[in-house]
Amino acid sequence: MASKRNGVQNIVKWRDLILATFAVLLAVLPIPSAFIERTYARGLYPLWQASITFVSNAAPFAWLDVFTIASIVLFSARGVRDVARDGVRGVARIGVRAIVWAAVLYIGFLAAWGFNYQRPPMTERLPYDPAGVTPAAATRLAAVSVDHVNALHASAHAEGWVSGGAIDPSLAGAFDRVARDLAAPRGIVAGRPKRSLFDWYFQRAGVAGMTDPFFLETLVASDLLPFERPQVVAHEWAHLAGLANEGEANLAGWLACVRGSAADQYSGWLFMYGEAVRAAPARARAPIAERLQDGPRADLRAIRERTVRNISPRLASAGWRMYNRYLKANRVEAGNASYSEVVRLALGLAIARQ
Repeated sequence: MASKRNGVQNIVKWRDLILATFAVLLAVLPIPSAFIERTYARGLYPLWQASITFVSNAAPFAWLDVFTIASIVLFSARGVRDVARDGVRGVARIGVRAIVWAAVLYIGFLAAWGFNYQRPPMTERLPYDPAGVTPAAATRLAAVSVDHVNALHASAHAEGWVSGGAIDPSLAGAFDRVARDLAAPRGIVAGRPKRSLFDWYFQRAGVAGMTDPFFLETLVASDLLPFERPQVVAHEWAHLAGLANEGEANLAGWLACVRGSAADQYSGWLFMYGEAVRAAPARARAPIAERLQDGPRADLRAIRERTVRNISPRLASAGWRMYNRYLKANRVEAGNASYSEVVRLALGLAIARQ
């Protein structure tokens, strides 16, 4: 009996139980959002983000790729060693190790970025008037978006867009101003747009970009068209600024674009057109779309063709179902639907109407 108990203890150590229990408690126990806002979002996180993104920007590759490959190799190597040495007990060790590593990764995720999900919503932190969110207001926003993309198309294409891994200084400066207006912590370091080993998945699943929650990098799908990039990059910078909610990140990205260069503005308004026209009443959509001139219409068609050409409907559906569960597990009740909340925020927040 004692021998059996010692065998279990050799597989499961007290530190493993403590780590797993701590991770579960962090996942299920509510932490006051005011405490998260004061201590984490406005205290520890900005210092961490400025440091780690500054370091990760120095590398042309994605540290998340290196971390993922190294973790898989190390876990597999240790698993093979355990089975070869201990047989069935080695399999048990692999199971315990998987739980412990998952717990450590989850705790690290929360500490590095994930606690931002528990911040108070933007509608509680900033002046917000829900009375401004109406179908008529959404129709007007869609019409304004058409006017802007029509007016900006020629100058934006003549100016061109920053490509590759370079940071657009105009967009970065605009985002810094937006971050201050949205009461985000100051000192946010803009992430260098990077291509990841996950790029194949991004394209096939319809993922435009991702913020690495461990090394706080900005990852961008390589198949994005030039006029899509500013909005996507600024959206990911909003995540770096601690705006975990997708709708809030969309709003911050849009505000940064419309305060940037002509090329950035065009990207932002082209994005907002798509969001606002979907939010407008069905009867208003066709008349608004008919006002699009040939240039913006061609760009929207190019976006659709890129998506159809690269996306795998089955993989995209599975990926978005998983992401929907991920968001809800992190207390985003709307799940994937939070992306479309950008129109509600743009219509209701005072800062978006200035």
